[in-house]
Amino acid sequence: MRREDKMTESDTVLVRLEAGVLHVTLNRPERLNSFTEEMHAALRAALTRAEAEARCVLLTGAGRGFCAGQDLGDRDPRKMDGPPDLGDTVRRLWAPLIRQIKALPMPVICAVNGVAAGAGSSLAIACDITLAAEGAKFIQSFSKVGLIPDTSGSWHLPKLLGPQRAMGLALTAEPLPAQTAADWGLIWKCLPDAALLDEAGALAAKFASGPTFGYASTKRAMQAAATNTLDAHLELEEQLMKACGESADYAEGVAAFLDKRQPEFRGK
Repeated sequence: MRREDKMTESDTVLVRLEAGVLHVTLNRPERLNSFTEEMHAALRAALTRAEAEARCVLLTGAGRGFCAGQDLGDRDPRKMDGPPDLGDTVRRLWAPLIRQIKALPMPVICAVNGVAAGAGSSLAIACDITLAAEGAKFIQSFSKVGLIPDTSGSWHLPKLLGPQRAMGLALTAEPLPAQTAADWGLIWKCLPDAALLDEAGALAAKFASGPTFGYASTKRAMQAAATNTLDAHLELEEQLMKACGESADYAEGVAAFLDKRQPEFRGK
């Protein structure tokens, strides 16, 4: 069953729920999908709905770019009585968005269809699995305006790439081609431009019909590994495996395997 929906009165984020996948498209192509406060609210609303109704999220951008980060027109000191409080922008808008993505009990796939710059790049690599078109580029553009990589960028980059590559990208703002991003381990795959959305959609459909309870537990375990000691992590694995073993998805998976049939997971 296919449903077209507006999440809010804003059309800056397009949302479509289909077969358990919430398709979310950033929709300010004339501004390379840079974020306004209205757009932040619309995306947060979409992700809130995903938790209630979907089993996978697929995020992409409209037009020739994925996302150019925050719309600096809204943060121009020349148009303000004093300097903008960019810490407030992070605290109210970007940090809650990243926390929401990380907390969603389902895979969040990002299909980077073009340039991902500034917070747009950070947003892309904060998703659970990131695919990118060959023509896409990741740009840590913060240094060009005297800022730091925010939206979890300064946390993810050194963990994914190591300190030298992370520092080089952050200080030089050199564009990183999608294929290099894949080769370095920043993203999952680089795909031909024309194949990106089809392959991302197929992966999302696979996740939406899969054992969502196990996916959510895997996501929790992988995130905890960043801060856990080995002993603490072994204890977490024990807890998560106990919960997975008691799930309907596990029972169905084993039954389907032994009966030599395709499983019908319910995500529970």
